[in-house]
Amino acid sequence: MMTIQDVLSVYAAMADLTEQMVQAAQRSDWDALVLLEQRCAAHAQVLREQEPRQPMRGAERERKIELIRQMLKADRQIRDLTMPWMAQLSKLINATGTERRVVNAYGSV
Repeated sequence: MMTIQDVLSVYAAMADLTEQMVQAAQRSDWDALVLLEQRCAAHAQVLREQEPRQPMRGAERERKIELIRQMLKADRQIRDLTMPWMAQLSKLINATGTERRVVNAYGSV
C-alpha cells in the first residue's frame, strides 16, 4: 500500500506528464503525445491498484486537489489542440474511403 507522500508523488508526476503532453500537442508531435499519455496511464493504473481508500485530509488533500486541477486544465488544452487535427484526420479517412468505393464501383481511371 502506498503512503500519502507516495500518492502525492504519483499525482505530481502525472501533472508533469500532462504538461509535457500539452507541449507535445502544441508542437504537433503526436508520437510524443501518445508516449506521454501511455506513461500517464501507467501512473493512473498504479493509483487504481495501490492508492489507499481512506480520504486525505488537510494540506495533503489540498495538494491532491491542486494537482488534479492542473491535470484537468492540461487535458482541456490538449483537447483544444488535438480536436482540429482529429477532424482533419477524419476528413482524410472519409475521403479515402469514398475514393476506394468509387474505384471499386467504376474501376481506376
